[in-house]
Parts: sequence; structure tokens; C-alpha cells
Amino acid sequence: MLIVAALGGNALLRRGEPLDHATERRNVGVAARALAPLARRHRMVVTHGNGPQIGLLALQAEAAGAAGARPVDVLGAGTEGMIGYLIEQELGNLLDEEVATLLTRVEVDPHDPAFAAPDKPVGPMYDAATARRLAAARGWRIAADGAGWRRVMASPAPLRIVELRTIRLLVRAGVVVVCAGGGGIPVAVGGDGAAYGVEAVIDKDRSAALLAEGLGADLLLMLTDVPNVYAGWGTAAQRPIRRAAPADFLSMELARGSMAPKVEAACRFVRRTGGTAAIGALEDAAAIVAGEAGTTVRGDVAELELG
Repeated sequence: MLIVAALGGNALLRRGEPLDHATERRNVGVAARALAPLARRHRMVVTHGNGPQIGLLALQAEAAGAAGARPVDVLGAGTEGMIGYLIEQELGNLLDEEVATLLTRVEVDPHDPAFAAPDKPVGPMYDAATARRLAAARGWRIAADGAGWRRVMASPAPLRIVELRTIRLLVRAGVVVVCAGGGGIPVAVGGDGAAYGVEAVIDKDRSAALLAEGLGADLLLMLTDVPNVYAGWGTAAQRPIRRAAPADFLSMELARGSMAPKVEAACRFVRRTGGTAAIGALEDAAAIVAGEAGTTVRGDVAELELG
């Protein structure tokens, strides 16, 4: 079985934790120990989030002045390398299989409507006053995110995984591939056929679904810091969803900035491929694959199953 395992940002950096190297390495170690048993039994491709990290790199670049300025696509490549290296090293310490990180470009449409309405949170959380001050000083767009405020950027739809053929070759050779981190490095293609970087952050869940589809994966495994998708989230009637078909989610209200993108990506993968998608907590990864935990999305689920 080929699994595309997508590590959500909250699986690598728990809510409220400091964004420092020791915390990142510790959490990547936890992720590696959860994934290693699966990687021993199945072919595996790993992708990951990068929202806090790319925001921090952007702040550091701005603090360095003109000499440190870097466009967002280059910062995205930097986070792919940094986080990919940590995952590669921690997984490699646990596996006999080779692990390789691949900087991955993802093509977007430069005329995507998302560029006119940025809504993808990046970087650290601020209080309202600080967010407004930074937005005025740096020309940012900001938006509320839970109890705080964050910078937001355009999040165009991913159209094509540029390095897909290379990823396939590595998987066929038995390599565990870490790729498309943070949704991939956003690029567009000009009239001359040449690719160029664009100022955007691609949604990691949508890219993970596109990657899984392109690879012909059997399972899209989306790992985060909550055990299930919930029906009636935030209400007294809240119940965990065990198994569902894509159509079961059509009338559900899901958290726009957290669970909704994962469910949408899972449903898209299932509808387009007939494969299976699953969403749940990182520490339950093996149980989710076995169908004993998390939320499983399949096209042949006849009736919504709640816990």
C-alpha cells in the first residue's frame, strides 16, 4: 500500500508552544516514531505544514533589511529544506529504508482569484493592536485567527506537482520521500514556458490531495492534533465521526481555518480516485490506518457512522 502522510502544522508545533529549534526537533521526533512502523510495512511519502516557520523566516528577513529580503517562494523553499531535514534525519534514525527530502514546486494560476482576497494565515499570532501596527508598517493583510490575529497571504489552488515524476521514481526505488512541504513552492509558468516564483502560500492539504492523486496512493493520511472530525463541533451534541462518505459532509459546518480544508481535501481525493482518506491524531497513526481510530472517508460508506 502507498500512503501519503500529511503532517499538519499542529502536529509539528502544538498550540501555544514556542517556535524554537528544540521544540520543533522534539515534535518531529514524536512524528517520526508515529510514522516509522507504517513506513516499515508500506511505501510512504510524507508532506508537512510550514505556516509558523515561513512567517518567522519572513520576520527575520525583514529585520535584516534590504540585504536579507527574500521573496515568499524562496522562504517556502527554505522551510521545505529545514523541516524536511529534521523529518529525514529523525525517520532515517529509525528505518533501514532510505529517506530523502525533495524541494517541490507546485504550479498555480497567476490569475487565481485568491490573489485578490488573501486569507491564508502565516507566521505567529498577535494581539489586535500589534497586528494592526505591523500591517500598517509592513503593508500586510491581517485577519482574526481564533483568539488572536495573524498575517494572511494569497492561497491559490494547486494545479500541478512539478516534480511528480521524480517523486514516483524515488518511491519505486523504495525511498521514503519527504516532499511538497508547506503546500510546495508556488510557481507559475509564463508564456515562454519558463517557471517563476510567486508571492503566495499554497494550502498544504490541497497539495497533499493532489500529490496523493498523482502518485496513485491508496491512502491519504492527514495527521493533526485532534482525534477525529466531529459532527456538531463546538455544541452539546458534538460527536466524533468514525466513517463517512464525501456526500455526508455537504451539509456540515466545519471550522474554516482548521478542519474544513482537511475534509475538503480528503473528499476530493476520494471522489477523484476511489481511494481512502483518513483524518486523526498523530499519535493514533497506526490505529487510523488499521481503521480503529480517526475519521475514515470512503466512497463506499453507506451510512454515516458516529462514535
